[in-house]
Amino acid sequence: MSGGDIAGLIAAGVFAVLVAILAVPVMKLGAVFDELRRTIASIGEGTTPLIDEVTATVSTTNQQLKKVDGISNNVSDATANISALSSLVAATVGSPLIRVAAFSYGVRSAFTGRRSTRSRHSRSR
Repeated sequence: MSGGDIAGLIAAGVFAVLVAILAVPVMKLGAVFDELRRTIASIGEGTTPLIDEVTATVSTTNQQLKKVDGISNNVSDATANISALSSLVAATVGSPLIRVAAFSYGVRSAFTGRRSTRSRHSRSR
């Protein structure tokens, strides 16, 4: 064997050791990828029922919102009716009440003025 043959054998041995050393991390990386695949599969299995529950919840929420929309429309109509009724009552009852208040103020002022006049006359005597 010549020196080149011995150098080739040494290089081949070093290469074999290097491949053996690198094979361990590659095998561990393969195990990590297998575990990652199992984890993704289990997440997918767990996500499907969750999505079904969310879909049912959103559907129920939409039905409730439709009911609330109907209720708010009814409240809006009732508010408009109450506002119209309030305006009607104010127009119907308000004007006569103002007249009665003005009349009572006038009568009270007349009596107060009369009392003042009487008390002045009684003091001067």
